[in-house]
Amino acid sequence: MALAEHLRELRNRLVKSLLVILLFTAVAAYFNKPLLQFLTAPLPRCGPDGSPLPGDTHCASVANIGLLTPFTVVLKVSLTAGLVAATPVWLYQLWQFVAPGLHKHERRYSLSFLAAGTPLFLAGATFAYLVMPVTAQVLIGFAGTGVTPILPVEDYLDVVTRMVLVFGLGFELPLFLVMLNFVGVLPGQRLRGWWRGMVMGITVFAAFATPSADPLGMLALAAPLWVLYFVAVGIALLNDRRRARRNPDFGLDDEEASKLDLSVEDIASSEPVAASAAPVPAARTEQMDDIT
Repeated sequence: MALAEHLRELRNRLVKSLLVILLFTAVAAYFNKPLLQFLTAPLPRCGPDGSPLPGDTHCASVANIGLLTPFTVVLKVSLTAGLVAATPVWLYQLWQFVAPGLHKHERRYSLSFLAAGTPLFLAGATFAYLVMPVTAQVLIGFAGTGVTPILPVEDYLDVVTRMVLVFGLGFELPLFLVMLNFVGVLPGQRLRGWWRGMVMGITVFAAFATPSADPLGMLALAAPLWVLYFVAVGIALLNDRRRARRNPDFGLDDEEASKLDLSVEDIASSEPVAASAAPVPAARTEQMDDIT
């Protein structure tokens, strides 16, 4: 297709994804109060006397500050729930945009990766929700003893949304590396050789991506990504070994010279060829010269 047609196709895919996200957002807006209670559950609440509840070392008071804040909170909660609920749809639209440029076997791989990408994104979002209580305890602890922090619920939802998106997209990184290996772009040996740089890159990414500056929040994102990266390296190496068994020349470079067999072998008995007594016509001779 021409560039304008590609852009038109991209626009159609984006519009379909946005419509589905808006549909789920409208459904989530109807259940905004249970969703808000679910999202704020990781926060350590204060008791009636202002002290932390049993099991918590710190506590905080959640408050709506501002006249338009309740409406903004409902909008953010609904959009976050709509985006997460529509994950299979916008991943499928992304695959539909990329699939026409792939070969048949690459389409089969990409469809499998699409099926694996949805649970990975949801697993990252779930992991972010599970580590949120520890992150909240660490961040509130910076206020010191004897101080009860008042948390604007809008700011807290910004942190939750950022963590859900960052953890969900971060869990897609190993899948992307495996996809590049399966289509023959990234060999497993190269992935294994990059492990030091990848560990450092994941650590730096986690330091900038997590909303908190504490090492605990950074390690909460970096540690599972380290594990998933090495799992992706193992899958890539196994896939390369499977390809090597099927194709002995799999590991050869495109510009590498082929090995020539220069060994001399004895020729078996040959049969004599009788010479033809008939002369070759002149036209036939000229034709043979032309061919030569």
